[in-house]
Amino acid sequence: MKTINSGTPTRFGYEIIRDHVLPSILGNNEAEILYWAGKEIARKFPIFTTDELPSFFVEAGWGTLTLEKLSKHEAFYKLTNESYSLKIQERTYHLESGFIAEQYQKVNGVLTECFAEQIHKGEYVQFHVKWDLKTKI
Repeated sequence: MKTINSGTPTRFGYEIIRDHVLPSILGNNEAEILYWAGKEIARKFPIFTTDELPSFFVEAGWGTLTLEKLSKHEAFYKLTNESYSLKIQERTYHLESGFIAEQYQKVNGVLTECFAEQIHKGEYVQFHVKWDLKTKI
């Protein structure tokens, strides 16, 4: 009989919870709740600079996060993953958006929001992070 390694979570286990259990439980409020859950995860696992975001995404199994553009008031990131599909058609990326928003807000000390756009043709997710330098947190 084959033994299953119970010490390491599998991609399949993550996908069951993320793509089937959570949407079923959260229903129509899934997007909003996942955004705030992402912010809570950021509070529990703080980073010290936004340069640490890509390594956190890899460690969390969320994919490869790449900074595409940075300006005084906004940043754009691209999320890809070569080893599995991002399930762009089926999944919301509000969890990751909330996480990014909260990390930027904590690091910069100003009100920050993040929006995800699913690019179906290119099979990636683009995150638009925007902050208000006038609204200190």
